[in-house]
Amino acid sequence: MRNLLAMVVGVALVAVSGLSLAEEVPPEVKKIAPQLQSIGMDPTLVAAVKEQNAKGMSLDSIKQADTKWRGTEGIDSFMQSLMDSDAAKTLSKIESSQKYYLELFLMDNQGANVAMTGKTSDYWQGDEAKWTESFKGGTGALHVGEVEFDESAQAYLVQVSVPVMDGGKAIGAVTIGINLDEFE
Repeated sequence: MRNLLAMVVGVALVAVSGLSLAEEVPPEVKKIAPQLQSIGMDPTLVAAVKEQNAKGMSLDSIKQADTKWRGTEGIDSFMQSLMDSDAAKTLSKIESSQKYYLELFLMDNQGANVAMTGKTSDYWQGDEAKWTESFKGGTGALHVGEVEFDESAQAYLVQVSVPVMDGGKAIGAVTIGINLDEFE
């Protein structure tokens, strides 16, 4: 209810004064964020990222796939394969472990999707902070995004991204959506 009231007040202020308001990430989310790093060490997820990285896809081919992805209504067979893999099943188990987890997806060393629990708006995340800040050039780091309204989920989410680690090196990243309406 508080989020709804804040949204209504924020929309009214934006309409009246042209201000842009952003909801702060709750301190409780920041507290659990470091615990989420263990997800990036899950053996099934690590193996899936290693397999994807070994394919050596060019950035051009990833961007071409991204263009096709964004232009596809619904879910095609390639997208479905990313939701049916063993890594996607692992992400789904993680997602169902907390009522506030929503939209988990796994990315390779270039930011391309490897697995997901639901269709993402794009295939290539490599130009977004969720990947650049969590992959961190191979060193890996925790990244907590901003609170945003997710159209597909119809909920306010904050995305927490953690590196997928192998032998002390980041080889990819995983993003965990936190549904703030369910988190409180």
